[in-house]
Amino acid sequence: MHRHGLTPTVLERAPRPRPGGQAIDIRGVALDVMDRMGLLDRARELRTRMRGMSVLDGDGNEIHRSTEGAYSSGRFDSPDIEVLREDLVRLLAEQASDRAEFIYGDSISALHEHEHGRDAGIHVDFTNGPSRTFDLVVGADGLHSGVRRLVFGPEQDFIRHLGTYLSVFSADNFLDLDNWQVWLRDGDTGFGLMPVRDNSELRIAAGFRSEPLADQDTETLRQRVVAGLVPLPWEGPRLAKAAAQAPDFFCDAMAQIHMDRWSRGRTALIGDAAHCPSPLSGQGTSLALVGAYVLAGELGRTPGDHGTAFDRYEERMRPFVALNQALATENPEGPASEESMARAKNAITLDV
Repeated sequence: MHRHGLTPTVLERAPRPRPGGQAIDIRGVALDVMDRMGLLDRARELRTRMRGMSVLDGDGNEIHRSTEGAYSSGRFDSPDIEVLREDLVRLLAEQASDRAEFIYGDSISALHEHEHGRDAGIHVDFTNGPSRTFDLVVGADGLHSGVRRLVFGPEQDFIRHLGTYLSVFSADNFLDLDNWQVWLRDGDTGFGLMPVRDNSELRIAAGFRSEPLADQDTETLRQRVVAGLVPLPWEGPRLAKAAAQAPDFFCDAMAQIHMDRWSRGRTALIGDAAHCPSPLSGQGTSLALVGAYVLAGELGRTPGDHGTAFDRYEERMRPFVALNQALATENPEGPASEESMARAKNAITLDV
């Protein structure tokens, strides 16, 4: 947006850039976006360096292994990049630090749009800071978007639950894994283990099947994950202890967002707020990067005409989003096919 002559303000609810989270993928056209931002080489330096993976049965017996790829990243010989979420956040924040105003530790409590000539804009009330007026608001605030709720209505109107919950948390590498992933599934519970930070740390992704839960408080979900891990024959108790103690524990439903429109008036949605494909697709980060790039370009192409820019953004992004959301449901028991991924990750042109 800054490159197109706009003056962006970035609002983040957390008091600082948040650490933790799973490894995420930058694939296909999203690599071109990173290149145009001048960040591709730095992202490649930070990519994970897995040698392979093992798939275990409930007792810890290896039933499959691969040195050609891993579930989290795909094939190792692909140009695609897998990085830790916190590393990508840091790259983006550093790149934008002198191009945007950053406000941490606050959120939007109300939006009031008005059209009065020179005073046209959106009056934004903040939870903590003083109210301000902006020309446009872009909701990039995830699956449970507050901006979407304020402008478009309640979350239940747009969310589609996929029957699974996923938790992500960190622990010491108590298994001494050396750039090697381990995946296990036993009944309705399963997990994936990935060593990171020169094999000093594990990022653990533990999931369980469930219909939508009424109580989604973090500590309640933590107890559910711990209870599901304890009885696992292979390393269940140690994983349960790690989940119980992890300061960065995160858990949420695997779900998608489907909307007829991603814009209304002077507000637009991007990324998971608009069209979350769920982590099961492996494409949430790439969709967010590409969507932000496309929206910024359209706003720059039609200065003073945000309605046309929003329409063009949706027209270009919707076929791309549809193919990538389909990846999450193609194979409920595992990753989508390589053919489907190759088609979906490149299904948009950046230059029009």
